[in-house]
Amino acid sequence: MSKPDSYAAKLELYEKLVATNPNVERKGDTMPYTSLNGHMFRYLQKTGELALRLPTEEREVFLKKYKTKLCEAYGVVQKEYVVVPEALLRKTQELKKFFDVSFAYAGSLKTKPTKKKVPCELNQIWRETAWKKMALIVYLN
Repeated sequence: MSKPDSYAAKLELYEKLVATNPNVERKGDTMPYTSLNGHMFRYLQKTGELALRLPTEEREVFLKKYKTKLCEAYGVVQKEYVVVPEALLRKTQELKKFFDVSFAYAGSLKTKPTKKKVPCELNQIWRETAWKKMALIVYLN
């Protein structure tokens, strides 16, 4: 394992935690995260802090027990996410309990509709059509 406080070491611990639940897939290249039904429920920040999404009751218990805080990203406090202390990140089995609660919580949320991308061909057709319409408007005026 890498140096204990390095990002690489935290990423290894994150991967180990994800592996504890075969129903969860790690996503994200630059910012590893897990999601279910379109809801992200855990991610590893570039700073190496692990953010975990928990329901209200478990969140309050977690904040008190581990003397941690709500997660903050880009200057915004994320009210449903807690920062996992480094010491707990190293205790996979203890953290797994909260990971499973987080997974269940994400599963209880209403499924987000997927944002299907428009095929490239349709984008090209739209651009060509829009260009022709704009040219016609300019010509007529």
